[in-house]
Amino acid sequence: MGFKITKNKKTRYDSIDWNNLRFGVYFSDHIFISRYKDGKWDGGEIMPYGEMPMEPGLCTLHYGQTIFEGLKAFRRVDGKGANLFRGDMNAKRLNRSASLVCIPNYDVPTLIDGMKELIKIDNKFIPNQKGQSLYLRPVVFGSGNFLGVTASSEYMLIVMTSPVASYYAAGLNPVKIMVSDDHVRAVKGGVGAAKTAANYAASLYAGMDAHKKGFSQVLWLDGVNRKDIDEVGAMNIMFVIDGELITPSLEKGTVLAGVTRDTVLTLAREWGMKVTERNISIDEVTEAHKNGKLQEAFGTGTAAVISPVGQLTYKGNDMIINDMKIGPVSQKFYDTITGIQYGEIDDKHNWNIHVTF
Repeated sequence: MGFKITKNKKTRYDSIDWNNLRFGVYFSDHIFISRYKDGKWDGGEIMPYGEMPMEPGLCTLHYGQTIFEGLKAFRRVDGKGANLFRGDMNAKRLNRSASLVCIPNYDVPTLIDGMKELIKIDNKFIPNQKGQSLYLRPVVFGSGNFLGVTASSEYMLIVMTSPVASYYAAGLNPVKIMVSDDHVRAVKGGVGAAKTAANYAASLYAGMDAHKKGFSQVLWLDGVNRKDIDEVGAMNIMFVIDGELITPSLEKGTVLAGVTRDTVLTLAREWGMKVTERNISIDEVTEAHKNGKLQEAFGTGTAAVISPVGQLTYKGNDMIINDMKIGPVSQKFYDTITGIQYGEIDDKHNWNIHVTF
């Protein structure tokens, strides 16, 4: 598909501190943008990244009708372009989130083509170092200008890209997680399964409190009984208990259908692990730790890929997991997934979308 392309006359490349890349701090030269009006999306175009005009009555500012995605492109080790990892799954999930907040669906092949073209144009922003990548952030929001609690009749889709390092400053070192029973992020029947701004706004207060106490993230419990585990603020959560891989079920309606989550579960089943998706309570995890059966815990997500959990703290009780070291299961998942992403390991599932430039 051919898109209208307007090149940026001045590159942002030299303004990036490549020796201190961090996550989500720098942005590339171009964005993909598409507009919805009169009942349909236009064909999309690529234009320079930069400030955009906004009216005070922009409905999303007032009512939060917005969704987003996150995915990555990796420079291939053979030098033959980049791998966009599972972009089709992200594009489909974007539409599931859209349906939950009354946003019109976007054509999946068009979105993938737009992201591929964006990667080609800004390919110099894809880091060369292992563990780094080009992060893509599609975001869709109501662009109508009005006051009134109703869905917008106009929308904008924007895809921006950002060269990134590890999401956590600790990298692959185990993180400390605080279990919150004072605050909730989502409830069944709400939008907990959507990647929408409201879920993240709801997580900020407890997240900031956790950071002040020396924790990296919050582990959320269900909003009714404050017992069943949902997910971590930026990741799905998994436990290895007595050799079994256990993760909260998507049927809860409060857990995001993570792309990395699906990748891990697929690999685990292929490796012959016992895999269970079900409700799991914090009491069960506490008991497993007490009995020495909690072998590993780790988060899964696009930003961090695999994030080992070395400590869970619940009601003042510190549960140290695997002596604050990454476990063999977490390490195997990380090595395998990143190996596929960079083209070091055969991609037998065809998860990578190969982008040549």
